[in-house]
Amino acid sequence: MPPSLQVGPYTVIALADGVGPFFSPRSEAFPDATTEQWAAADRLDPGALDADGRWLLQFRAFAIRSDQGVTLVDAGIGPADSPAASWAPVPGALPASLAAAGIEPSEVDTVVLTHLHTDHVGWAVVGGEQTRPFFPNAAYLLQQAELNALEEINPQLRSTMIDPLQKAGQLRLLDGDTPLRSGERVFATPGHTPGHQSVLVASGRELVAVTGDLLVHAIQVLHPELAYAHEMDPAQARASREQVLESRAADTLFLATPHLTEPFIAR
Repeated sequence: MPPSLQVGPYTVIALADGVGPFFSPRSEAFPDATTEQWAAADRLDPGALDADGRWLLQFRAFAIRSDQGVTLVDAGIGPADSPAASWAPVPGALPASLAAAGIEPSEVDTVVLTHLHTDHVGWAVVGGEQTRPFFPNAAYLLQQAELNALEEINPQLRSTMIDPLQKAGQLRLLDGDTPLRSGERVFATPGHTPGHQSVLVASGRELVAVTGDLLVHAIQVLHPELAYAHEMDPAQARASREQVLESRAADTLFLATPHLTEPFIAR
């Protein structure tokens, strides 16, 4: 069974899709980070460096299961021919991780795409010439602002993902914060991309934030002010990150992150 976190009626399940080094040195990804800040980040997440000193990324999605259904947050790096193949360790293992969690693709009723970078949408649509949504009964949720910026983010996804989802009637566009039928809430966290979104799962005074690329490295947990080189609007990304990390809505905040070594971090 994959790692999971129980929060009230919700089980948040970490679904591994792959592990591999980042395509550039982490010092280029966070050019303003100091030696002391790196040392603190390495203490928090020592597994983020491989034997050669490279930034080692986990690639994972998250399932949120309750008696109301199954929500999937992000769709991983995808199969061998996915758009992420140029840099990520494809083929991904998300189908096997779903099976290990006892989840059939047909059971997933909602797929929240945090943003349109290739390592987060790989299993959304599959099949080459016989293109089809991998989750046949799911509504795929994307911010309208993200779709509006598609040409700037990744124009090839128009034909390979967006058009097939629209043809299947499975793409649902959101405008900001949106409650989900099963009780979770989509929370707009722009900056990394214009329509980046996260998912909040709350029960009592416990809160889980499934962050997408709001957080890509432990250094941003410790120093949310640090800009990441691949943020489209660093100032807005910082504001979104600080809003989540400084939340007073819960006594306990868990971060569910796609790229850190451990899937869950308590704040």
